[in-house]
Amino acid sequence: MSRHELYSDDGDTEREQCPRCGDAFLADHGDRKHCGKCSYTELE
Repeated sequence: MSRHELYSDDGDTEREQCPRCGDAFLADHGDRKHCGKCSYTELE
C-alpha cells in the first residue's frame, strides 16, 4: 500500500511544510507542530 492511498490531498486545508527538511508536512498537535521525518518541533 502506498502513502498516496492513505492520505488524500483535497486542497481544502493549507498544510505547512517543514522548514528544516522541506519535503515533509508538519503535523498539528494543538500545542505544537511536529515533523515526523526530522523531529523538528515548533511550540505554540
